[in-house]
Amino acid sequence: MATLLYRVGRLAARRRGLTVLLWILVLGGVGFAASSAPPPPTDTFSMPGTESQKALDLLKEKFPAASADGASARVVVRVPANEKISDPRPKKNVATLVAELAKAPQVVATSDPFTTGAVSKDGTSAYTIVTYKVAALKISDDAHNALKKAADDARANGLVVEMGGDAVPVKQATSGTYESIGIGVAALILLTTFGSLVAAGMPLLTAAVGVGIGVSAIGALGSTLGLSSTTTTLALMIGLAVGIDYALFVISRYRAEMAEGRERVEAAGRAVGTAGSAVVFAGLTVIVALAGLAVVNVPILTKMGLAAAGTVAIAVLVAVTLVPALLGFAPFKVLRRRDRKRIAGKPLSGRQRRKAAKEAARQRPNLGARWAAFVLRRPVVVLLFGVLSLGVVAVPATRLELGLPSEGTMAPDTTQRKAYDMLSESFGPGFNGPLMVAIEAHDAKSVGKAVVAKLSGEPGVAQVGAVTPNKAGDTAIVNVVPDKGPADDQTKQLVKNLRGDLAPVGRAHDAEVLVSGQTAMFIDFSNTLTDALLPYLALVVGLAFLLLILVFRSLIVPLKAALGFLLSVSAALGALVAIFQWGWLADIVGVDQPGPIISTLPIIMIGVVFGLAMDYEVFLVTRMREAYVHGESTRQAVVTGFRHGGRVVAAAALIMTSVFSGFIVQDNVFVRMIGLGLALAVLFDAFVVRMAVIPALFALLGDRAWWLPKWLDRILPDMDVEGERLSRRPVVQRGPRPLREPKYTR
Repeated sequence: MATLLYRVGRLAARRRGLTVLLWILVLGGVGFAASSAPPPPTDTFSMPGTESQKALDLLKEKFPAASADGASARVVVRVPANEKISDPRPKKNVATLVAELAKAPQVVATSDPFTTGAVSKDGTSAYTIVTYKVAALKISDDAHNALKKAADDARANGLVVEMGGDAVPVKQATSGTYESIGIGVAALILLTTFGSLVAAGMPLLTAAVGVGIGVSAIGALGSTLGLSSTTTTLALMIGLAVGIDYALFVISRYRAEMAEGRERVEAAGRAVGTAGSAVVFAGLTVIVALAGLAVVNVPILTKMGLAAAGTVAIAVLVAVTLVPALLGFAPFKVLRRRDRKRIAGKPLSGRQRRKAAKEAARQRPNLGARWAAFVLRRPVVVLLFGVLSLGVVAVPATRLELGLPSEGTMAPDTTQRKAYDMLSESFGPGFNGPLMVAIEAHDAKSVGKAVVAKLSGEPGVAQVGAVTPNKAGDTAIVNVVPDKGPADDQTKQLVKNLRGDLAPVGRAHDAEVLVSGQTAMFIDFSNTLTDALLPYLALVVGLAFLLLILVFRSLIVPLKAALGFLLSVSAALGALVAIFQWGWLADIVGVDQPGPIISTLPIIMIGVVFGLAMDYEVFLVTRMREAYVHGESTRQAVVTGFRHGGRVVAAAALIMTSVFSGFIVQDNVFVRMIGLGLALAVLFDAFVVRMAVIPALFALLGDRAWWLPKWLDRILPDMDVEGERLSRRPVVQRGPRPLREPKYTR
């Protein structure tokens, strides 16, 4: 592997103009294809294999009117104190509002609250349903403006008006603001790390190229493969993260090779052969984690995972080809100014070499080496502190509750949240999460009556609607309003009870009775993700474990890497439960209302954090493995690994933390939650697990950390990730070789 990538790196550096031109052509071609492709399909939410999805598929086939794709808005009105909505003046104003809504663009129907019974028992509130002929994403600006104008006119007439539903636009933060903040912080960290504007800008440039190609490819294939616009979300996030990391690793190794006096093409080749090997295997672990989302059996997650995995593959190719090509254009400008003068200058004289040797002898080891030496002196203390501290933070994760965001979790000042609260106050909390019972039978209406009779006596049911059959009479719908809200545990139990109690009714009448609706769909979605969490973990960690055995030729090192990841991601989830579910530090983080953790968050966090954690593990430990293979003891190899890789891994982790932290200030609770979760997970994994727990375990295990059964060693292919074969190649240098930094010893 190292030899192959060495040749790739040398070729890219020698043919740098051609390499850059090819990448520009690829970027332009994919961009042109994306701009010429049909628009991506509308987001669809499906849960194959669940009762909710089965009911929705049935209604789509036999009851199209009940499963129309058009968006809807629920406009809630309330009269001032001491008035009733049935009084002449408020009633006239409500009628005017309904008439104005009916004339709005793309509207196909509006309901009259006085004829549909949509007036509260106390007579102070009512609502009307506005149905559109297009999906939410296709509603025009004119239609949105007409909806807003109708509400404003009603408010001017003295009514309190708020709106909910998917047809009501959600306020979004300025596009790109938080990404720009994260990239700006990343640039500052890169500049501090490298001490060169060129070296700091190169990872950002190459990451942008990789993400641009990946996102454009998703856009070009969107209509063909059914990739919606939201599919790019995860690809953009993880593609930017690994793109910066991988370029950072290769450039850092190139600078080290140049410092040892190698010619620039040779240095590029060796950088790609060593650090590039780590990049390839780190990228493979990320791809495994993202592609593994397919086991969850949720189509939208599968597409997001595969699209992001493709973007990571592009980032790997960019790192091993485009990065060395760009290094060929600026071989010395990526170095610090003081190193640039020394390395790019004339060969040192004997006196200058002796002076440099004395200065090098007086130099203290860098911070990474000093930290590694500290851990090696106190491994038990560091290990216990790291494990126990993360274990304490992880305790709340044992009370993890999953759910999905709704209008009830939006910020209190949004119209959707106000409409949600008004409906809960006037019609009951269950009104915001109605259930729908679908009945398929030869005489669906008569079976529906039996179902209604059963539902009427069911605990937890506040209201049962009338039986609504289709034209053919073989399918019917019964709407059910629970006592509690959609996120309440009693509603979840009610769905479970209804499915158990209505199944015998269906069997008795030779019919199929299914419980569905948005609330039931969300419950099924959360249950599916909960059930898939352990299989997904087993698959991802298991495959990555096998991959890391090939990289490190050890059983203990991959095991430590996997267990360390579980510790860091558990701690991050525990922090999220404490903040967003229990309400700790809610005012500081900006949590308006504690509630369950969003169902998709643990799965996405596992995929993203596992990939980044293995990036740090592979890059840091491969330098240790390289030093060990070249004759150093395990303890000295740990110091060497940290001397060369500690600064780079710390910079990569800080960059990712900054990028993710930028999303914490957004209004969207899911974005805020995932931003904080990923930021904490990266901090925990990089600085506690990879830089404290792992070296402490190396210190305690010694050479046993590299143990591999002889029979397994014989059958495993030698991937040569540490570049042992490269060390036997003739060294191509510019001139007299500068003295190397002396090894640090205690």
